Amino acid sequence: MSEVKPGSGGNRYVPYEERTGGESVVYFTRDLSADGIRKVYERVNAGITGKTAIKLHTGEPHGPNIIPSAWVRKFMKDVLPDATIVETNTFYEGDRYTTEAHRKTLKINGWSDFTTVDITDEHGTVMLPVKGGKWFTEMSVGKTLPDYDSLVVLTHFKGHMMGGFGGSNKNIGIGCADGRIGKKMIHQRGDDMWGIAEEELMERISESTKATIDYFGEHITYVNVLRNMSVSCDCEGVAAAPVVTPNIGILASTDILSADQASVDLVWALNEDDHHDLLERIETRHGYRQLSYMKELGMGNDRYRLIDIDNGDREITTKEAVADVVPFGQ
Repeated sequence: MSEVKPGSGGNRYVPYEERTGGESVVYFTRDLSADGIRKVYERVNAGITGKTAIKLHTGEPHGPNIIPSAWVRKFMKDVLPDATIVETNTFYEGDRYTTEAHRKTLKINGWSDFTTVDITDEHGTVMLPVKGGKWFTEMSVGKTLPDYDSLVVLTHFKGHMMGGFGGSNKNIGIGCADGRIGKKMIHQRGDDMWGIAEEELMERISESTKATIDYFGEHITYVNVLRNMSVSCDCEGVAAAPVVTPNIGILASTDILSADQASVDLVWALNEDDHHDLLERIETRHGYRQLSYMKELGMGNDRYRLIDIDNGDREITTKEAVADVVPFGQ
């Protein structure tokens, strides 16, 4: 286990009134569907040009909580017919460890029915610089990732067994790092495959993310889907813990920190019974360090204006956003 630095605060939620700095815009819809993804995406797609990649977690075989492939199929058909889904192989041995096994899993989960997924580390890796990091000066990603002009980060927001939560930061930081070199750089200390833990892990994930978002610059955007939010990541597949957090909606922003911070804030705005398990997972893994370290690295703002596109683009609070959420199990 890595040492947690005193006072770094990864197990403490920072209320909005204690945050400082600029504000970004985050768009919100309660419409959990392909059309909902389209509506929020169209508010943040100004920089998406040229050859476009969509980074999403395609899941382990029969994964119950991933963004439905049918939603992505319709979204791509209606909005990004020439885009390509990108993925990487896993660091752990399993059904996505090799490209051959990964492609079988893609077929099982329905992705091969309508698109060809680019497993970007299938034919090697490439290094991208990490600017201003304390752990890395560069990060290894799939070789074909830099072949794209733009990146749409389509994320299933949920818990994570090591990161506390998996938002856009985890989707890129782990999901774009290649399976043999990049993910090893993030996770491994000496001979211990999972030797990096708690706040250092959050920092390493965020530095990996920074390499990718710096590469794409203004040609990247973020959509977080807050649905089927188990405390487990989609990498746990059918072994994921049961979902006990109610569905909320979909967020989109051109600011990665605002997108992830707003997602966490919406979970916080739920009733105690509905957010207890997920917040406990975030706090016990020091997951809030993802947010504070992204801010330290200059990756975005943790203050934002939440715009309700379902009701005339009205600015709302997170409490207003979840006011009509049906408590889980009702």
